[in-house]
Amino acid sequence: MRRRQVGTSGLQVSRIGLGTMTWGDDTDLESATDQLVTFVDAGGSLVETSDAYAEGAAQEMLGAVMADSVPREDVVIAARGGLPGGAAGEYGARGALLDSLDATLRRLRVDHVDLWQLPGWDATVPLEETLSAVQVAVMGGKARYAGLVAPSGWQLATVTERARAGTAVAVPVSAQVEYSLLTRDAEAELVPAAQHHGLGLVAWAPLGRGVLTGKYAGGTPADSRAASPVLAPYVEARRNERSARIVQSVLTAADGLGTSPLAVALAWVRDRPGVAAAVVGARDSAQLAASLATEKIDLPLEIRAALDDVSAPV
Repeated sequence: MRRRQVGTSGLQVSRIGLGTMTWGDDTDLESATDQLVTFVDAGGSLVETSDAYAEGAAQEMLGAVMADSVPREDVVIAARGGLPGGAAGEYGARGALLDSLDATLRRLRVDHVDLWQLPGWDATVPLEETLSAVQVAVMGGKARYAGLVAPSGWQLATVTERARAGTAVAVPVSAQVEYSLLTRDAEAELVPAAQHHGLGLVAWAPLGRGVLTGKYAGGTPADSRAASPVLAPYVEARRNERSARIVQSVLTAADGLGTSPLAVALAWVRDRPGVAAAVVGARDSAQLAASLATEKIDLPLEIRAALDDVSAPV
């Protein structure tokens, strides 16, 4: 699997990342182990996790898999910081952030994460305090790089410029954002801001929360995320008339190319300007293998243009 530089930083990641949102809920330890082994064997490196996934159980599971089956040095850990259900003052407070990072390291059984992603904009805490937490984490060896989660364009610009004015240690290198043919809001401000300031994008839900695979075109399969009590609201948010039209275009493109709708949707996001990696989740290693097979797919320009047109933000 090819690797990419994250923005203008020295961090290198696989251009397809493995998400762990379902680990500890719909994915057990055996399946998680199979997934990570399959991913690393295919040349993947970037693994995204959060202390909010299954209230920390996902990180514990990832730590167990790395301890028993996959060498730590083969994995680039992108950990989203912050407390599960954290209120105002817990997203940006130095003490809360550093406590959260320490807890993440304990669950993962590691001494550092490669990319520590700040969980959100906290207007109740001075930005300098938040940035000082990043500096402490990086200088202390607990995080190699820092990033932002779902910032607006002005927030990204403010954080980056303020960090550069203070110390280069705390300058973010990435922005994690939902990005797919169904969700292109980031293109209005965040994408150009990230490119201007040298940050790479980590795209999550590149398959439109599973909707772009076409599996819901005829209803809700019993083994799908939309049938899960935990994840059904997450999927239903992307099922509407506009989505149905885009899905039909993806199905048509896949049929013409002799490939899967999953491959078309994932390749579209993976190769958007500024994207360092597209993070996919999977129910099992077989489903993950389908996403990894996209590595061999490059969309023709005419198909990419047609998908751009049908999915253009209103």
